[in-house]
Amino acid sequence: MSGYTEDEKLRLQQLRALRRRWLRDQELSEREPVLPPRRLGPVAAFWERFLQPGGFWRHQVFKACQTSGFILMRVVVPFWIIVYYTKYHVMKMPHGVISSNPRIFPGDRILETGEIMPPLKDEPDEHH
Repeated sequence: MSGYTEDEKLRLQQLRALRRRWLRDQELSEREPVLPPRRLGPVAAFWERFLQPGGFWRHQVFKACQTSGFILMRVVVPFWIIVYYTKYHVMKMPHGVISSNPRIFPGDRILETGEIMPPLKDEPDEHH
């Protein structure tokens, strides 16, 4: 015996028809999906209008971003590189670097006033 019996052939034909119908049912029509109307709050409504393609403010923001990117890459970054190089590789005393005064110990002479630093007080009875 070879091949399918009549009952098996009928069953396979019905299964193929059901699969085709199921696949056809999965396709969306122009009316689908049916979604509830969107209710936007004031902030979301503002952004919805603001981000409309071809809007005036969207165009202005785009131009501002383009200009700021140009200025950042062509002016600020090269200027920062030049300042960094001159500050740390060219200048003898970098701008803004504070050199600390020499330490002053008891008995040393203060250069500005000429007075001698008095010795520290002994306070054996007090705890620090």
